[in-house]
Amino acid sequence: MIAQPDGLCDLRDERNWRTRCSVHVTVGKARVQVDAAQELRLQCIRNGITAVDLFILTHGHADHILGMDDLRRFCDQRGGEALPVYSTEEGRDRVRAVFPYALGGRPASRGYPAFDVRPMPEVLPVEGGTIRATLLPHRPIEVLGLVFEEAGRKIAYYTDCSGVPPEAARLAEEADVLVLDGLRRRPHPSHMTIDEAVETARQLRARRTFLTHMTASVDHATVDAELPPGVQLAYDGLRLSV
Repeated sequence: MIAQPDGLCDLRDERNWRTRCSVHVTVGKARVQVDAAQELRLQCIRNGITAVDLFILTHGHADHILGMDDLRRFCDQRGGEALPVYSTEEGRDRVRAVFPYALGGRPASRGYPAFDVRPMPEVLPVEGGTIRATLLPHRPIEVLGLVFEEAGRKIAYYTDCSGVPPEAARLAEEADVLVLDGLRRRPHPSHMTIDEAVETARQLRARRTFLTHMTASVDHATVDAELPPGVQLAYDGLRLSV
């Protein structure tokens, strides 16, 4: 964090150098980018992300949307065809407000982004897999929770939420991998605490759970060592195969 005081996370540990939340998922043959942090360009370069077939915005808050301009490179790779962008009504409205120059069917000029903004359906089929969507509370709005399914395997991605409602819990139950919002130890009105996330993971019985969206108050080595078996802190550059 800017002007970080002493006594927070140990910056000698690379896992404590966190960019904002984005995730890239390959499901079937679809290469899916979820959210675009301000550092999206660096995230793609560092992690070798070379193509995106569709983009899903969980919600329109700054730390999830402001990197979308850098999706222009993936529009270039589509021959100037607009990139499909799926979101909630709130997210779509925010895209239109922040990126009015990117809303045509093709880029306004060569090298510009172009977004085909669409409502996120409850079930989005892709070649070789499925993406299911549900709503999660993130006061004062609701955000998309996503469940990626392929050949009987399941990854649930539930970031930026203060809880997991029954329908969302049903979709994520017994996931091979569950990614959950776990902001910090202290309560927050629109995010789960680490303890709340751990209890949610226990209820959902995922095989492996990773907590994300941690603040600078969460030292990776210290907190990770305190978590129960099957629950870990995520970190930048983490790669998983299911």
